[in-house]
Amino acid sequence: MLLPDGERSIEVSRDGHIWDGAFAAGIVLPALCHQGRCLTCAGRLEGSGEVDQSDSVTYFPEDREAGFVLLCTGKPRSALRIRTHQANEMRQFRRQKKLPAPYS
Repeated sequence: MLLPDGERSIEVSRDGHIWDGAFAAGIVLPALCHQGRCLTCAGRLEGSGEVDQSDSVTYFPEDREAGFVLLCTGKPRSALRIRTHQANEMRQFRRQKKLPAPYS
């Protein structure tokens, strides 16, 4: 994870959410709804990787194509490198695409 104050590695089980894995490792990430709706927990993939977002209430193909992930509901399906704290960037992206962008 690429955090504002440095890089940290965590392990997350296949059925675990990335946000929960970070919390278990002592990393507190932003989140509000824990449903994949508000975008507060947004991150962005750095490089390749696969995240299962099927637990997210609102997640669009455009989000995936742009590399955005919702950490509170995302489940890792491969090794990942994720830049955290991307809520503003994801909201701006969604507004440009005329997609729902809560708290914009």
